[in-house]
Amino acid sequence: MRVSEDDFRVEELPLYEPCGEGEHLYLTVEKRGRTTQEVAREIARALGARERDAGSAGLKDKRAVAVQRISVLTRAPPSEALQIAGPGFRVLEAKRHLNKLRPGHLRGNRFRILLRGCVPDAPARAGKIAASIEEQGVANLFGPQRFGKRGDNAALGRSILLRETKLSDRFLRRLALSALQSELFNRCLAGRIRGGCLAKAIEGDVLRKRESGGLFICEDPAADAPRVASGEVDPAGPMPGHSLFAARGEAMRREEEVLAEAQIDVRSFSAGGEEMKGARRPYRIPVEGLTVEPADGGLLLAFSLPKGSYALSVLREVMKSGLADEPEV
Repeated sequence: MRVSEDDFRVEELPLYEPCGEGEHLYLTVEKRGRTTQEVAREIARALGARERDAGSAGLKDKRAVAVQRISVLTRAPPSEALQIAGPGFRVLEAKRHLNKLRPGHLRGNRFRILLRGCVPDAPARAGKIAASIEEQGVANLFGPQRFGKRGDNAALGRSILLRETKLSDRFLRRLALSALQSELFNRCLAGRIRGGCLAKAIEGDVLRKRESGGLFICEDPAADAPRVASGEVDPAGPMPGHSLFAARGEAMRREEEVLAEAQIDVRSFSAGGEEMKGARRPYRIPVEGLTVEPADGGLLLAFSLPKGSYALSVLREVMKSGLADEPEV
């Protein structure tokens, strides 16, 4: 995977379109080999704006070809923005809008990924996995990029909660605390997979309505089973925090076991402030438009995912179908 940057392409799916007026310029940017922050900083500087006046809906992979939107608070005309280009990026489109882009202002992402070095019968084997994925969805795990280059972001977040470390950089603080929440969610998710409960409701589960995002408690797993099976609702795991929508019964017991094993005291969440309020995240995600085709001695995958989810969730399932003697998990 990612033998070259062109092997991994991701395009942001906007939550809304710019209206054509307002103080903010919405720029559609193509980048490769650059982080979103680096590109946003250079664009803001080119338009005479402050770095903090630039916004984005999400951070895109550095080692990839990515198309996403970046907003800038500026009086510069769209025609000027269209002339901006730099190492590893170019502006494709510029329109005005009323508000700054904030994290989460997207519907999802569309991916086109080339996997190289597959076994000869990989297309057939991957096709069967793809059919299962489209029917059941995939585990909504956080990928390694969530935890930093050295994989120690979650440890830093834990140190902040224990008041062992103080960070003046608000971005890094938020990143570290979010990584800690992500690690705890992954642990809960792993437990669900081991117990065969990824796509099953258990007593006391927090269930999330896929259409509206509304949350409610599962009081009767048998009654909710058809809704889970149809994809109407999904069991939702914890991004732990001091204001988390709490599970009950058996589901709560399982979540508390994970916190205890990680030696996390729920009373410490208050030290995280606004960054540690807590949230619910579905344990599984739907995958739309999944196609698998042979290409260049490998597999070309195309699919779309909702915001906040990772392509690795799909790749880990498909890639194991192309490896000889790899047991399915």
